[in-house]
Amino acid sequence: MEGGHSKAGKTELTECWSTTWKTPYIMRLALSAGIGGLLFGYDTGVISGALLYIKEDFQEVDKKTWLQETIVSMAVAGAIVGAAVGGWMNDRFGRKKSILLADVVFFIGAIVMAVAPAPWVIIIGRILVGLGVGMASMTSPLYISEASPARIRGALVSTNGLLITGGQFLSYLINLAFTHLSGTWRWMLGIAGLPALVQFILMLSLPESPRWLYRQGKIEEARSILEKIYPPNEVEDEIKALHESIEAEKADESIVGESMVAKVTGAFSNPVVRRGLYAGITVQVAQQFVGINTVMYYSPTIVQFAGFASNKTALALSLITSGLNAIGSIVSMCFVDRYGRRRLMIISMFGIITCLVILSGVFWQASVHSPAISQLESAHFGQNTTCPVYTSVPATSSWNCMSCLKAQCAFCANGANEYHPGACLTSSRDIRGMCRSEGRTWFENGCPSKFGFLAVILLGLYIITYSPGMGTVPWIVNSEIYPLRYRGTGGGIAAVSNWCSNLIVSETFLTLTEALGSAWTFLLFAGFSLIGLIFIYLLVPETKGLQFEEVEKMLQEGYKPKLLKGKTDDATTKVVESSS
Repeated sequence: MEGGHSKAGKTELTECWSTTWKTPYIMRLALSAGIGGLLFGYDTGVISGALLYIKEDFQEVDKKTWLQETIVSMAVAGAIVGAAVGGWMNDRFGRKKSILLADVVFFIGAIVMAVAPAPWVIIIGRILVGLGVGMASMTSPLYISEASPARIRGALVSTNGLLITGGQFLSYLINLAFTHLSGTWRWMLGIAGLPALVQFILMLSLPESPRWLYRQGKIEEARSILEKIYPPNEVEDEIKALHESIEAEKADESIVGESMVAKVTGAFSNPVVRRGLYAGITVQVAQQFVGINTVMYYSPTIVQFAGFASNKTALALSLITSGLNAIGSIVSMCFVDRYGRRRLMIISMFGIITCLVILSGVFWQASVHSPAISQLESAHFGQNTTCPVYTSVPATSSWNCMSCLKAQCAFCANGANEYHPGACLTSSRDIRGMCRSEGRTWFENGCPSKFGFLAVILLGLYIITYSPGMGTVPWIVNSEIYPLRYRGTGGGIAAVSNWCSNLIVSETFLTLTEALGSAWTFLLFAGFSLIGLIFIYLLVPETKGLQFEEVEKMLQEGYKPKLLKGKTDDATTKVVESSS
């Protein structure tokens, strides 16, 4: 809130636990709103497993990479619209109603996907789910932030991040649970409606954000909520701070205007908000261009790239990476307000870049050392089963499994040892059945590799370095970097930038791996991550433990990283960084 806070000498999580133990109403608000993060995480994770089985049910999806990318990314496209509309709805109708509408739209989308008779219906369901996720992605952390005392705000907003990763972990568990049932992917996608229904019911009994209520002139309602959140001796200070913020907001609106276009224009013309947007958009775009959602959307597929052909094995190994993501969110809750937002993100980016570079090297070695193609093995199942590109090439001695997959064919492993020379065959359901009927392993996405376990370990390390920093902190930064009068607008703009980046990454990943190969694709993301690190260092200030007014004052003066400040700025540096 806007009011004062006491600087804790212990971790934010300990302080959060102590405060919510005394005032459980705060945690009730945070967890109920945080289910929006669960929806976000579940949708991110569930499609990665469901896609494996959608490809088996619909041959056109199996054959067309762009259709796979579209099924995944249309939820992201819907989320872009949802986040944009959500920013306007938050300011116009309030945080609570925005969350309720997000739940309804998400629930309808889940049902549409579950009963889809064709890929285009799945895509419609994905768009609806995306609309709900987009609204929830920027409304939930905003609601939690505005219902949190400043001293534990970071930890409580981190509960939204924890529920995102928890939702991803839950989705992989459910994916594994339904692998033995008929209609596998329908169950996976349809059950997503349950959390939305639970949140809808819980939110009906919760109040609106006290900030928004005060802005609407409902001062007594806002006061009654603050009395449930703060000790009696702090309530009046909060009311006074809210009053000052609202008056400043009204004065600004009298100049800028109240329409969404006017607010967006006003946000970019206001130096304080513009600097906040530089920081907020930077961290949201960087979060996506480190490649995290290639791992979350396509995790089982990436595991298959590494040489694990079985759908169930790929899902099980993906569950490990998802679990590490959830653990990383807990680490973030413990340390985000002790070590600061900025420091966690910079450390996280260094770890991400290192993991991506090494992962690129592992995939390169795996491609170079993939099993050779044997003419004898390729003719084993009959002349019409052999890959047509392979048979038309004059010199096939240099062909290996990776050459076969690049020719849009499949590799049937050697029956004696999958690392020995195998067969390059036409990729079809009938031929796949012939290969498996002899106890051989069928590879379409990756090749048998002794380096596969290293790729899985590096994916795990990548998640461990990503989750505590770049996984949760960008949402915390965006919940506290903007002045109250622009918080809905600023959060909406940043969320749209996040989803636009997400769309670009998810819509191009499979195409990039086909065109460049897995090694160069991950190296490309390492390059993007390096650029993101530079921008974070230059543009993102530390907001740990600061009241919203203090953040606004810091942005008003302009932010420079320590190394770029001159001697004349030393005194200011000490004041700003005293909280880090």
